[in-house]
Amino acid sequence: MATKMKEVVAPVLPLNTILAGDCVAAMNALPAGSIDLIFADPPYNLQLKGDLHRPDNSLVDAVDDHWDQFASFATYDAFTRDWLAAAKRLLKPNGAIWVIGSYHNIFRLGSELQNQGFWLLNDVVWRKSNPMPNFRGKRLTNAHETLIWAGRDESSKYTFNYEALKALNDGVQMRSDWVLPLCTGHERIKDANGDKAHPTQKPQSLLHRVILATTNPGDVILDPFFGTGTTGAVAKMLGRDFIGIEREEAYRRVATDRIDRTRRLDASALETTGSKRAEPRVPFGQVVERGMLRPGEELYSIGSRHVAKVRADGTLVGHDVKGSIHQVGAHMEGAPSCNGWTYWHFKRDGKMIPIDLLRQQIRSEMEADTGTKH
Repeated sequence: MATKMKEVVAPVLPLNTILAGDCVAAMNALPAGSIDLIFADPPYNLQLKGDLHRPDNSLVDAVDDHWDQFASFATYDAFTRDWLAAAKRLLKPNGAIWVIGSYHNIFRLGSELQNQGFWLLNDVVWRKSNPMPNFRGKRLTNAHETLIWAGRDESSKYTFNYEALKALNDGVQMRSDWVLPLCTGHERIKDANGDKAHPTQKPQSLLHRVILATTNPGDVILDPFFGTGTTGAVAKMLGRDFIGIEREEAYRRVATDRIDRTRRLDASALETTGSKRAEPRVPFGQVVERGMLRPGEELYSIGSRHVAKVRADGTLVGHDVKGSIHQVGAHMEGAPSCNGWTYWHFKRDGKMIPIDLLRQQIRSEMEADTGTKH
């Protein structure tokens, strides 16, 4: 009797979908190793004791919803342990996670992340430019929240779009303190009664920065505490896929309507500044052997203060030094290091041209040959 082979069909991810129900159960039902990035905004366990009033005796709309209430720290810790274990199972080997919290819970989250073998990469302080004042005057105004960014484990080759973040920050390296406003005005989603649809809706600017920094177009982002869908809306706009999990029906309705109204950006608008480290390496010797520069040709520093000659083996020689384009440039400037590609220039038709232009030309040809883009 012939043996029948049964075809194994890989489970299909419910992309761009909001799943209803408990986050742990929903995550455990998804295929392992299928998610590129998780953004998690779990309950903060604020432990509020009674109502909070302003000086004029009006009631503050605080977070007192049932989903933010836990019987004890032990109960909250068990909840944290369970959902982080489910999250880690879902991440690809090079996946990463962001969690956000306040002083009430962020230290417990950080401890459990380390307990489960996540590799902490950064903590980011989101400094609110428009925080709610401390009405009782008994503590400092709570003007920030903390995000923790962690790789799935120590060996994860996580995504970090350094150059894109630098471009976002006017050409300056992005720091770990982000000054962004709370979600207010037209961005704040209201319910049918004109009240806030969700008490802790995160601003779009925060998710834009997280997603731009640590994912690429086409990546899959999971948000296990989806709320009103900021993660999904920004993911859609930036050309990423998302999966949301939310147990509250009212929030799911709001999120669905919001995402349906969100427009995905054109492909050209989704391109971001690539990492220089990801670009193919081009030795200076390749410029010489291809005849783009000739042995004996002179190279000049900016302002022509220093001059060196190109040698046949791709090194340079000056009046008292020889070596690579980087070594000779550093020596002439008396500096510990030098980027020779941007330091040295050659002359064509009376114009000074950086040798980096030749490197970019070779890279463009390499991309054309392989059909890839860096």
